[in-house]
Amino acid sequence: MADSRRINSHIEEILRDYKHIAVVGVSDKPNRDSHSVAKFMIRQGYQVYPVNPKLQTVLDNKCYPDLLSIPAKVELVDIFRKPEQVEPIIEQAIEIGAKAVWMQLGIINYNAAEKALRAGLYVVMDRCWKIEYSRLGNI
Repeated sequence: MADSRRINSHIEEILRDYKHIAVVGVSDKPNRDSHSVAKFMIRQGYQVYPVNPKLQTVLDNKCYPDLLSIPAKVELVDIFRKPEQVEPIIEQAIEIGAKAVWMQLGIINYNAAEKALRAGLYVVMDRCWKIEYSRLGNI
């Protein structure tokens, strides 16, 4: 099992330093959390790469089918998928050289977290990026 002391231990650093974010599982529906979080990220000046194989664009940005298709450096992978769907995303995050993975509220997968930690990535789990950003006072 993943070392829980290492999970969620670098939130402020991630929010402050990682400006290129892939949002996996993003929706084009404005009422969905993935949509509103991605929109908030863009408004705060972050570069967002939407990832959803069923969509062409989200929030006026090209949408990619997976992390491997993004033609730019991604620092943070923000995940809006069911817990049992997280491990392949973590594997792709490792493959593309991401620095951190962020599993949104309600997404808990210790095996995936351990895999990311072993690969040297920071891991945030069961937290909302937008709530943490707002809580820490606009880093």
